[in-house]
Amino acid sequence: MKIEGKMITILLADDDPDDRKLTQDAFVENRLVNVLHCVEDGEELMEYLRRQGRYTDQKDAPLPGLILLDLNMPRKDGREALKEIKADPELRRIPIVVLTTSKAEEDILRTYDLGVNSYVTKPVTFKSLVELIKVLGRYWFEVVELPPGES
Repeated sequence: MKIEGKMITILLADDDPDDRKLTQDAFVENRLVNVLHCVEDGEELMEYLRRQGRYTDQKDAPLPGLILLDLNMPRKDGREALKEIKADPELRRIPIVVLTTSKAEEDILRTYDLGVNSYVTKPVTFKSLVELIKVLGRYWFEVVELPPGES
């Protein structure tokens, strides 16, 4: 996915190392060449986005063009991080796709109320995850016009 000739960085926020690895593998399987950075919880997500702590260098932590966000994470969950991102004028235009195991109606309604762009339930098989990433890739990388960013 490119904006203004630039490759778009994708930021995955998920506390499960297996889920992070499977998502990375699904990107490879779909031949998506976007840079995929990973963080382990909402606190680390916010540090990355605000370029704090170990994320102060823009070259190592470019602003993402898309965030894939798990809801259930330690320290700061995805709901709290989503609320902070959408309240921040510097960050609120970054599209966010919730990618979670939760099918709870309350989570779906709350995240849309907070401004999430899409809500997707994590598939249970790798084959289904590959297909999901393929569909997300087509939609977010080929169809949608994203706001220009720093990526």
